Amino acid sequence: MQLPVQVTFKNMEAAPAVEAKIREKAAKLDRFYDRIMGCHVVVEAPHRHHRKGRAYRVRIVLTVPGRDVEVTREGPENPAHADILVAVRDAFDAAKRRLQDHARALRGQVKVHEAPAHGRI
Repeated sequence: MQLPVQVTFKNMEAAPAVEAKIREKAAKLDRFYDRIMGCHVVVEAPHRHHRKGRAYRVRIVLTVPGRDVEVTREGPENPAHADILVAVRDAFDAAKRRLQDHARALRGQVKVHEAPAHGRI
């Protein structure tokens, strides 16, 4: 990664253990695509007025040549995201898959289906 990872915490105090885990997982993304120029991770705690659990929201924006790869994992979709480390893990797993898809498309390894025949013989 060309630039350091930016980690932002919203509606919560910065947690050094969570930030260390985020930096560790971001460093591993270079294995899947080595031209990552930047990574910005936003970890957001829900507002205090939620009635069911504290599901965290994690948003990752990876800057690669030509575009940004963005992943958002919301808490209400998955009740396991009440644990911040699970939410971070799921977001980075999704970012890894999107990055692999982007690299595959750039290499031209995307499967193309045959066009249907236009006439009858």
